[in-house]
Amino acid sequence: MSETTASVPTVTSTVSRASRTVVAESSTARGRRARIALRTLQVVLALFYVIASALPKLIAHPSAAEGFDKMGWGSAGMYTIGLLELAGGIALLIPLLQSVAAMALSGLMVGAFVVTLTYFGGENAATPLILIVPLALIAWARRGHNADLLRLVRRRA
Repeated sequence: MSETTASVPTVTSTVSRASRTVVAESSTARGRRARIALRTLQVVLALFYVIASALPKLIAHPSAAEGFDKMGWGSAGMYTIGLLELAGGIALLIPLLQSVAAMALSGLMVGAFVVTLTYFGGENAATPLILIVPLALIAWARRGHNADLLRLVRRRA
């Protein structure tokens, strides 16, 4: 009977260790999938900001120029916004700058929302608001890089 009693805890501890291993592997796989999904989201947003948003402004596409002329900002405003979007899109791909870039682009989108309401009667006003959601997710998920960036800036100062 002592052999049976001795073998039961061994089986239980083996099952316990095995279930802990399965849970650890499951959370590791889940974490890996989440990191891949977040990185994919960052790449898609970066491509959007660089190609679909900044490029038309930087090449003075007639549709972009017309909107900025209507607002009275002219080509200087158009090129400035285009450069900010280009810099933000590129910074979304740089690990140290990801969170800050997402926050900066969110601020730019708040401005775009206000401008859309003010000058264009709210046409397509939902677009900047929709873009703020994934940007806020990136800013929050990559917030650990902010401390690294702050340390680097303080070291240089």
